[in-house]
Amino acid sequence: MVKEKDKKLCCPECGSTYFHEDRSRGERICAKCGLILEESIIDVSQEWRAFDDEQRSRRARTGAPLTYTKHDKGLTTEIGKGSGELFKVAPSKRAQYYRLGKWQKRLVESKDRNLSFALSELQRLVSYLGLPKSVHEGVAKKYEQAVDYGLVRGRSMESVIAALLYAVCRELGTPRTLEEISEASGVERREIGRTYRYIARQLKIRILPASPEDFIPRFASMLGLSDEVQAKAISILRKARKNDVTSGKGPTGVAAAALYIAAVLSGERKTQREIADAVGVTEVTIRNRFKELVEKLGIADEIEKRVREEEGKS
Repeated sequence: MVKEKDKKLCCPECGSTYFHEDRSRGERICAKCGLILEESIIDVSQEWRAFDDEQRSRRARTGAPLTYTKHDKGLTTEIGKGSGELFKVAPSKRAQYYRLGKWQKRLVESKDRNLSFALSELQRLVSYLGLPKSVHEGVAKKYEQAVDYGLVRGRSMESVIAALLYAVCRELGTPRTLEEISEASGVERREIGRTYRYIARQLKIRILPASPEDFIPRFASMLGLSDEVQAKAISILRKARKNDVTSGKGPTGVAAAALYIAAVLSGERKTQREIADAVGVTEVTIRNRFKELVEKLGIADEIEKRVREEEGKS
């Protein structure tokens, strides 16, 4: 028996809010006066046990959870997934089996066909860019909303998927640049930007500009820099924001410059060319942001000292 306090329930006899819940009898009892408040409570706990994955899969009576990453949410069954399935049926039933599969495809709504093609393209982009499942689900859900509102009509499916991918990545704190998404999708950067603005206006998507800190973990991983460098780069960016250095600047360039400074201070120096090639910005951008950061933060002398020490070692 479990003693619990439930603010929603109150004993009508004594006014107590403390109860015993007898799971074996399915009763809720007042702990003060013993009045039975509820009986025949449904037990929602699992009635079977499993000690390994095989037992769990054999005893489970439910399927996979609903997901927006499939056009049918993962519920629809399909008659025949390929020509090889036809030969598993008795010869006398093959013609009927073939007709059923053909008619099932014909009876699918245009929305489902659209979603099927679009979500397969989304799956490719998510895999190519190494994005998490939360982004995959978010884009799939917003794409279905766009189809329902008629926003896809007159626009290429690829551009809408790319625009939503850009929006959701920023929304969930895993931003990707327009250049990265353009390269992965094959859609021009300008077209993605135009579609993004239209979709964001129609779906009322309000997203703040990406922060340079959001790019630090991914850029540091691409460059093989340590956690210490990441932490130092984020600290530099926070100080820079307080001094109003980052406003109006491209977040990728600022993040790249902060990583360069942090790498120099931590003794894991990378050249500006290496960082520029990995991040996708020019060396000139990194150099300009670097000068602004070291001047405003007053660490120019320390950076020069570290650079001289590195050159002396080499």
